[in-house]
Amino acid sequence: MRKHLASFAALVMLMCGPVLAGETPAPKNAWLYIGWPNNGEVIAAGKPFRVWFGLRNMGVAPKGVAFPNTGHHHLLIDTDLPPANEVIPNDRNHLHFGAGETETQIELPPGKHTLQLIMGDDKHIPHNPPIVSRKITITVK
Repeated sequence: MRKHLASFAALVMLMCGPVLAGETPAPKNAWLYIGWPNNGEVIAAGKPFRVWFGLRNMGVAPKGVAFPNTGHHHLLIDTDLPPANEVIPNDRNHLHFGAGETETQIELPPGKHTLQLIMGDDKHIPHNPPIVSRKITITVK
């Protein structure tokens, strides 16, 4: 899996040129993932469902806490990755978990939706290089 992520990062650099990122260094072996729901999951409409965040080889710290090899989660819903050298937006498509949360409950309208995680540093700026999960697609019925 890690080889695939390294290949993905190389592909992004070929397609987009160098990726600008924040100043906070990321551990080389950090791995971010969505533990649940799974890609392709069908979720019942009309009620909140749990989303849990997975992170390996890195710690979680609340916003404002600058400690090496830590950050906090941001859940991206139905959107692409934000610019890697800017503060991650805070809106209905970019949910911040600055208290160090590792799961949440969300409710989405019926239809197909994408979910993706990105880690932010103490100032909500992606690490260098950015630590992102793969984007998954779920269906709410």
